[in-house]
Amino acid sequence: MLERFFQLEKYQSSLKNELIAGTTTFLTMAYIIFVNPNILGAAGMDKGALITVTALVSFLGTLIMGLWARAPLAMAPGMGLNAFFTYSLVIGQHIAWQTALGVVFLSGILFLILTFFGIREKIVDAIPLSLRLAIPAGIGLFITFIGFQNMGLIVNSESTLVTLGTFNLPLTLGLLGLLLITLLEVIKVKGSILIGIIATTVAGLLLGEVELPEHVISYPPSIAPIAGQLDILDAFRFGLLGAIFSFMFVDLFDSVGTMVACSYEAGLVNDDGSIENIGRMLESDALATVIGSLLGTSTTTTFIESASGIEDGGRTGLTAVTTAFLFLVALLFTPVIRIVPQYATAPALVVVGIFMFKNIGKMEFNRFEEVVPAFLTIILMPLTYSISLGLTFGFLSYLLMMTAAGRRDEISALLWTIGGFSLLNLLITAIPGLL
Repeated sequence: MLERFFQLEKYQSSLKNELIAGTTTFLTMAYIIFVNPNILGAAGMDKGALITVTALVSFLGTLIMGLWARAPLAMAPGMGLNAFFTYSLVIGQHIAWQTALGVVFLSGILFLILTFFGIREKIVDAIPLSLRLAIPAGIGLFITFIGFQNMGLIVNSESTLVTLGTFNLPLTLGLLGLLLITLLEVIKVKGSILIGIIATTVAGLLLGEVELPEHVISYPPSIAPIAGQLDILDAFRFGLLGAIFSFMFVDLFDSVGTMVACSYEAGLVNDDGSIENIGRMLESDALATVIGSLLGTSTTTTFIESASGIEDGGRTGLTAVTTAFLFLVALLFTPVIRIVPQYATAPALVVVGIFMFKNIGKMEFNRFEEVVPAFLTIILMPLTYSISLGLTFGFLSYLLMMTAAGRRDEISALLWTIGGFSLLNLLITAIPGLL
């Protein structure tokens, strides 16, 4: 039955291959169960409930991907987007986390609509390659900055805005955890981030910085404190229009990039260059975001860590189904997950930031009119503490620079429309009370 449903013979795979691949994918991305609650917890949300929701949404999203799209891709609350949710919206703009969940819900609905009407491809094609490369690079710098803050390496300064923090035991453990993860990555050890988080937490236990849990296995905490608490009506305000589009744009580019890369690796690309079931993959992604917002977490997206399972032979949705059920099993170990300190998960932000930044090398730096918008997109995300504003300045500067360079005919009508929304977002942000 499994072989017929997932067409294992067609993709030259086996039950054993798929189970091993799904386990590999889980081990490389299980860190999200530790990291996401720490990030969203800073927004005032219940950490115990977040642990349950993170694992539950990862299970549901990955299961949908496996059964509906039948692709070896896994899903979970996206890194970068969870930081945008907490530090830009809730803390930066003083928005209630319930409203921020409403923003995530609306962005997911918008993504679903674009997917249903086939507009998503047109949006991706309308965005120049330079900005498509700059967006993940900027998010990478943003979450790296947050990671160093959570670790205590970078702290506030009245004179210089930021400065080097005071070295203490938590900071030292965080830096050692970062060193361990990077060394494991260099020698290509799978699950390096998860190993680093666990090792740093164990070191904290031995040195008295972390207390042992009362139980190792227990029923997961209730999701009642955050599930169904989203405020969709308040999220409809004009001032949050830019945030809605930012969540949608980032999820769109992130998902498409991940799906394309992993599909080539898995042999899911047809002779004409089309990707099998790409529509269903994107539908699964958008649906998972809507479900996630209803349960109480930030945008759910396709994880590039899925490539690790594909490298181990995963070719079908059975890989994703295996990963999904391992997330469900992880719920039993909630007491252990709850003791993981912030300085142990901070290195994960830094390493993921590096992964997101490294593709900037594909950019052509000989065209100044394209380099300037890309640079502004990258640098202004961490400096303004907002992915939305980084995108805004990137789009607007691109339109200005290309017009000045006499290349206005290369700008599509859709990109001009995106620029109009970007200008509106800038005015709303820069002039409080404008709308």
